[in-house]
Amino acid sequence: MDASLEAHLKGKKHQHLCRLRAKRKSQEENSVFVSGFKPETSMSDLTEYFQQFGPVAEGLYAIVEFAESASTEVALAQLAHRLNGLKLRVKPRERKEFKLASKEKHEKTHISLEKLNHELCLTSSVNEQMHRMVEIFQLSENDVKARQLLVQLLQEVLIEFLPDCQIVPFGSSVNTFGTRSCDLDLVLDLENTKAFQNRSRKSEQQTSETQSEDGQSEDSILSDIDLTTASPAELLELVAVILRKCTPGVHKVQTVSSARLPVVKFSHRQLNLQGDVTINNRLAVRNTRFLQLCSGLDSRVRPLVYTVRFWAKQKEIAGNPSGGGPLLNNYALTLLVLFYLQIVSPPVLPSVEQLKNMACEEEECVIDGWDCTFPSQPISVPPSKNTDDLCTLLFGFFTYFSKFDFPGSVVSLREGRSLPISEFQSKDMMSKTAESLDATKQKPALRPKLGPVNILDPFELHHNVAGNLTERTHRNLRKEFCDAEKYCRSLQYQRKSTKGKSWGLVKLFAPRVEGLSPSQNALDKVPEINIPFKPTNLTQSFRTELASAGEAFRVLWFKKVCSALEVVFNDILKCTPSDHIEISQDQSNPQDEEVNNNQTHGSSSHQPTVHSGIKRPLSEEEGPSCSSSPQEKRIRLEPSADLPEVAHWTWIQTHPVWAGRRKIRRVILKTSDETSKPEGGCSSIESRVTQYIIDNDSNPKENVQFRVDAAVMGSDECTKAVLKFKATDDPAGHFQDLFHFLESFLIKMVETLLAKSE
Repeated sequence: MDASLEAHLKGKKHQHLCRLRAKRKSQEENSVFVSGFKPETSMSDLTEYFQQFGPVAEGLYAIVEFAESASTEVALAQLAHRLNGLKLRVKPRERKEFKLASKEKHEKTHISLEKLNHELCLTSSVNEQMHRMVEIFQLSENDVKARQLLVQLLQEVLIEFLPDCQIVPFGSSVNTFGTRSCDLDLVLDLENTKAFQNRSRKSEQQTSETQSEDGQSEDSILSDIDLTTASPAELLELVAVILRKCTPGVHKVQTVSSARLPVVKFSHRQLNLQGDVTINNRLAVRNTRFLQLCSGLDSRVRPLVYTVRFWAKQKEIAGNPSGGGPLLNNYALTLLVLFYLQIVSPPVLPSVEQLKNMACEEEECVIDGWDCTFPSQPISVPPSKNTDDLCTLLFGFFTYFSKFDFPGSVVSLREGRSLPISEFQSKDMMSKTAESLDATKQKPALRPKLGPVNILDPFELHHNVAGNLTERTHRNLRKEFCDAEKYCRSLQYQRKSTKGKSWGLVKLFAPRVEGLSPSQNALDKVPEINIPFKPTNLTQSFRTELASAGEAFRVLWFKKVCSALEVVFNDILKCTPSDHIEISQDQSNPQDEEVNNNQTHGSSSHQPTVHSGIKRPLSEEEGPSCSSSPQEKRIRLEPSADLPEVAHWTWIQTHPVWAGRRKIRRVILKTSDETSKPEGGCSSIESRVTQYIIDNDSNPKENVQFRVDAAVMGSDECTKAVLKFKATDDPAGHFQDLFHFLESFLIKMVETLLAKSE
């Protein structure tokens, strides 16, 4: 690749462009800018006057170009110029350089939280605060100009090596939701370049002569790479080399081929801009057009998006500076806002399907088999009948998602409603969504990556834009939604303080601090793991049994999950059941438990706090009798028509079964006939890994005793087992390490056991 590039730089085409650039520079040096003459003054009059200083090569409007730079200096040296009785103003021609502003100047555009709070407190209402957020954070005129200049520079450089290519910006820089610190996302469209390459090869078969200096020369770098068969990694490496060696001001060029969509990352030194280049990512460009349309449909969209994005960043649930990790990205957050505006009554925005029906025939668009049709102009969409102000909509946004079942639902902007996750767990999960695809170019039935939070891309229907989130991120997200919803009910949010205290968005934007309030501490002390009901992970016979059980399927499934949990803790992780088994017979009102979460049942100091998420179990008089003998060490199930099934365990773990498991698995698999499976994918292997850790643990840790309260929640396809954990005795502080291990291991292991359990 480097050799081809060096050959290209020495070729006729590149040399022609170098001469062209040198000519432009010479024109700038030999020209002066003239103003102050009458509108009817002809170019011949200007030429005749300035010929006294030297030969004039050309006159263009108010630019006079001399044949030599010495003449320019003589003209500028004269103090006064007069023509037709008017005094002319003559100055050097402005030399437009690519540098727009220094790095220091750009850094000053970042506003501190203290200054932001001051600006927001000067307003008179939350509505005004949200509009002020847009004014403060949106791209300035200079920011837009800087990005446009960088796009022009990259276009000029890349088209030299890849004729007819196009650099198209997308994302925050152009979707109307950009901030001054956002990256410049670019798509390199090579479709026209492929056609150019095909034409050139046909032409080369007819003649070996160089075509011309207009980009058809045989010394093109395309002679060494076939764009039709080249892999994305090869194309990106070519782009990276061109950026690194031939683009002024560009540095820190890095190819990231492991990303979902491989990119080339770069920075521009003078503009202090970071950018990404992807190849032929036309869906991303279409997504940008969609966001532009939504922004233009209603003036409330932008203030809501800017406010929610900044709130999420302050609460550390979005905005990972490194560009990855288990946090929401700005695109996912924007889709959440748009989705809420679709489902609010009356809706502010139509669904994507409704937009499709509003588009005319000329606006039909299919990209990579996905139907991306929607109107090109907001005027084609009827205005919303919703009259809620921004303050009310923001409150509604937090209220809706504070109660939203993220693990059991899929957010679909395509249909403008949440879909049950069971539709995406069956083999024919794409049969319904495939109807939105072009009949002649349907994509294969690919399954989206499901997780604790599921937000479908509006067009690429197998892409979960929140697929990177972990269970811990989901818990933080839910907690922040609940806290925001609770705050928005207060007068501090709705009214400006007459005593100069923080109010409105200022209080909402307070950075996340652990232990900030008693309610937050209570949430932080209840580590929780959710095991969703997935029919596809069950055996055929058990699915048949559940189908015939009707509404009682939840009870049967939950008992099966509890049995699997006992196997995981007792047989696989070698936990020891505690000698103390709690049998709750409290007859108090469940509402009292929710009021005082710190009350405990019984007198034992090892009994955990009863949290509001776990309902009161029935007494022996209310429910069927069961043994309470400690020797049996079995779970206690209390079925009820009104209360969910619940179960309780107390386990003791003596060895660090969470430490170094993956490394030990690899060692065991090398000396075993068993096939390699993901962690949690094989019970026998995991049991051997645990036993290996125990056998080689010469210095057992302090005992970690912990309580597990399980309950089945939800209904129908949203059914899930909610496991709440609490350390009841953890003198060495190992419970957090154990729980973080269980967050991923426990769900995988239970699903593995359910898949083979009869």
